[in-house]
Amino acid sequence: MRESQGPAPGYAFDNDSAHSDELHRCLTDAYDPMTFARLAETGVTTGWRCLDVGTGSGSVARWLAERVAPTGEVMATDVKPHHIQEGPCLTVVEHDVVTDPLPEAAFDLVVARLVLQHLPGRLTVLDKLVRALKPGGWLHIEEFDASYEPPLLTPDEESARLYTAFLDAKRAVMRAGGGDPHWARNAPAAMRAAGLVDIDPRPRIELRTAGSPGLRMQLNHTYHLRDGLLAAGLTEAQLADVRALMRDPSFCAASSVVYAVHGRRPQAGETDDGLRPLPEDAR
Repeated sequence: MRESQGPAPGYAFDNDSAHSDELHRCLTDAYDPMTFARLAETGVTTGWRCLDVGTGSGSVARWLAERVAPTGEVMATDVKPHHIQEGPCLTVVEHDVVTDPLPEAAFDLVVARLVLQHLPGRLTVLDKLVRALKPGGWLHIEEFDASYEPPLLTPDEESARLYTAFLDAKRAVMRAGGGDPHWARNAPAAMRAAGLVDIDPRPRIELRTAGSPGLRMQLNHTYHLRDGLLAAGLTEAQLADVRALMRDPSFCAASSVVYAVHGRRPQAGETDDGLRPLPEDAR
């Protein structure tokens, strides 16, 4: 265990921020149903040992703990996990996946939701997660590809330009910390190159409307990332205007593309004919 520090290098969102609880509520409302449905497809059940990396609010870890009970175990990790409660079959650990070790060949299922795209050393971390899988174990990755999330209906053209400027600034904040807001599209190829088989990517796009979890999350970002957005060139007036726009019932936008990707570590002696060198654009 280590003393709590500031936000993890490369990660724009701080679990100790005054805005983190609302961010976690938005993520839970918007994406937990999709995440849980995909995790169920792995067959996760009683007795499995699972790892949830960058657990955030812990909602995924708690769901997994219910699935593996009474004989399984879920280890939920985060750089700032102190607000997450342990429970039956659920252990919470302060852990930095970039610098801290993980046990090898230890888990039936490893989950990394909205983690890797924030990390400059994401491929090194991916290799670490693959090594943590038991032979036959599953890795589940979810990430946003923010290259596509356009406004669809706005009160006027200036509002569309304002929303687009906000999205551009938010992507700049991520890149400033070494993140890649487009990396989700490369996750399947990176997982294959890391030695996994049965790669199964599922992209998804939703509509963001006033009051929806996805647009509430965007609104939260204007507060959570305020300092970075200002450094990226937005003004306080623009932030106020884009907040008003996202509360306007006439506004709607497409979500970013969410990729939920499964991959399995081969069993001993199993061939992995799909393995190829990692394309340059997947780095």
